Amino acid sequence: MLRAMWRKLLRAARAVVYLMLLGVLFTLAAYVSFSQFIRRGVTPAPELFGLAEEEARALAADQGLRISWSEEERFDDRVPPGHVVGQRPRPGTLVKRGSTVTVWVSRGPRQVEVPPVIGEALQAAQVTLAAAGLTVGHTVSIYSDDGRDGIVVGQQPGPGSLVEPGAPIALFLSLKSTGRTYLMPDLVKRDYEAVRRFFERRGFRIGRIGYVTYDGVAPGTVLRQFPVAGHPLRPGDVISLGVVAPEVAPPQVAPAAGGAGNEGAPSS
Repeated sequence: MLRAMWRKLLRAARAVVYLMLLGVLFTLAAYVSFSQFIRRGVTPAPELFGLAEEEARALAADQGLRISWSEEERFDDRVPPGHVVGQRPRPGTLVKRGSTVTVWVSRGPRQVEVPPVIGEALQAAQVTLAAAGLTVGHTVSIYSDDGRDGIVVGQQPGPGSLVEPGAPIALFLSLKSTGRTYLMPDLVKRDYEAVRRFFERRGFRIGRIGYVTYDGVAPGTVLRQFPVAGHPLRPGDVISLGVVAPEVAPPQVAPAAGGAGNEGAPSS
């Protein structure tokens, strides 16, 4: 009698365990089937950051997605113009196939348009450039027919150019011209007497002559000059020279008043 009862209990226990296993297997199968059914129409959003427009479009198309290009300007110093700088939804987000990914394209570094400052005084030009987020770079004074000193007669980069914020703008400032202006030629290695005659005939003055010794160079040869070659020069300006001394150097000659020549200069 007792043995029969144990047999019934064992059969009942086996049935319960069997039913539980069937339930677990059914639940797992249902979960897997449901997940596959749900995921069959979705895909993770691809990583598009840094890609060129065509590359981003092709990668999105491979996953069944469309690209929408945002018209919002985004400047970025790291991402070249025409490359993706942002997207929505974020990479890895599950989205339905056929849906749209919004993409922002880099415009490159932010740029500033250079304002015109020609015709302004230096101080006014500084204010104009500062208001545009720019700075004054090198300033060069040049003789001009403007008739005023310190007026901007040129700028580089020119008006309308696009530059990065804070970029320096070089300015050319006017010097009031008092007559004909020349450019100082290169006098080095020329004969001093020929140089002196050339300039004195044209209204220039030869100033102090510094005599130096230099082996292998003929006496009377110009080795140094002031102003330097390329410097603006006007009649009446004083020219100083360094000349190779003869075997016995004559005394230093001071500038002659009224444009007189240097009578103590060595002959070539």
